[in-house]
Amino acid sequence: MAKIPEFVKNLLCTLESAGHQAWCVGGCVRDLRLGRTPVDWDVTSSALPEETMALFGERAVPTGLKHGTVTVRTEDQPVEVTTFRKDGAYRDHRRPETVTFTDSLEEDLRRRDFTVNAMALDLRGTFRDPFGGLGDLERGILRCVGEPERRFHEDALRILRGLRFSACLGFVLEEKTASAIREKKELLRDIAPERVWAELSRLLTGRWADEVLRAYPEVVGVFWPELLPMIGFDQRTRHHCYDVWEHTLHALAAVEPDVVLRCTMLLHDVGKPETFTLDARGHGHFKGHPARSAALTEDMLRRLRVDNATRETVVRLVEWHDRNIPRTDQGLRRALRDLGEADLRRLLAVKRADNQAQAHQDLLGEIDKAEAILDRLLAEGACVSLGQLAVRGGDLAALGLRGPAIGRMLDLLLDRVVDGDVPNEREILLKTAAGLLPFCG
Repeated sequence: MAKIPEFVKNLLCTLESAGHQAWCVGGCVRDLRLGRTPVDWDVTSSALPEETMALFGERAVPTGLKHGTVTVRTEDQPVEVTTFRKDGAYRDHRRPETVTFTDSLEEDLRRRDFTVNAMALDLRGTFRDPFGGLGDLERGILRCVGEPERRFHEDALRILRGLRFSACLGFVLEEKTASAIREKKELLRDIAPERVWAELSRLLTGRWADEVLRAYPEVVGVFWPELLPMIGFDQRTRHHCYDVWEHTLHALAAVEPDVVLRCTMLLHDVGKPETFTLDARGHGHFKGHPARSAALTEDMLRRLRVDNATRETVVRLVEWHDRNIPRTDQGLRRALRDLGEADLRRLLAVKRADNQAQAHQDLLGEIDKAEAILDRLLAEGACVSLGQLAVRGGDLAALGLRGPAIGRMLDLLLDRVVDGDVPNEREILLKTAAGLLPFCG
């Protein structure tokens, strides 16, 4: 088992030396037992918040005094220290209105979400597990502490946390816990969109994300109902051996666990049910589905207040996912100009995963070819942006161009370089510009 690091031991020792109990608790103990290195460290203690503040002085930050939490800055990373407590009534399905400090570690562990997060470990390696978390951990089971319905009614975000832990750890939700998740799923409507996205994004990057989404689509459908028509939707085409939802999940599993790629795969065909048509032979078609999927994706990501960079990238990839990129120098240069290297590489990964989830994986060789051309163009320093052009605005001003006309001319010159009509050489570009003056005056 991995060990408690020195910076955490020093913190525990400081608390114990002052006569307080101090225990590592929650996810860090769970990860230690799994042989993983914890990312975050949480400590629970009998010390009252003001006592913790006094012990650690300037290093202590009162980040949640109402709930007994003080963040202590250590030499390595911040550690949250929370006083043993019992929670009062929950009114908003998120946080207790009041808390009562207690001297009982077991009472503190009793209020936690899942048994695997209700274990504690002290400085000497003493292990406390009053609710059977270790056994559940060894069996790969995720089970609520106490009554599942009560846990989820208290804090509805635990519903998504349960799915996220299942997706990231590969644990199976215990029967009563799974039933309560489905029963209480509508409570997610009371959770702030940002918190929903924080959990969903981590769920999507889990190793078992596809399995969790397959088992609990109705939960995600509470805040993204646009996904639900995909379930069981027969595509009626020889290109697909799965319905829209199964195709989506297979494609999602085929990309690396990056939130942009996983989110793109989840949403790339969300517009298919709305654009479905049958021809005279009974074959299905989805004309315009990339544009419709992109429009829905934009709305869905805005609804969860996803950051602009992620939202814009995912929408762009969804819109481009079915677009043909000719496997030629010109085709790849144009795509590079429009998308940039990072998004073009993402797009090729999206196309690869999309094809891997179809009946016939006949495009994989073409994607390999596109990647090879892309690598070569980049190695050769291919000109695909205005910053790479061999002429600047000042050069064009000498031809008599002013203001917006200079920008229009630069765009025209870049088009010709990208298309391979002229080389990226200063004198040739100036000569080309002189011939294009009537179009930019």
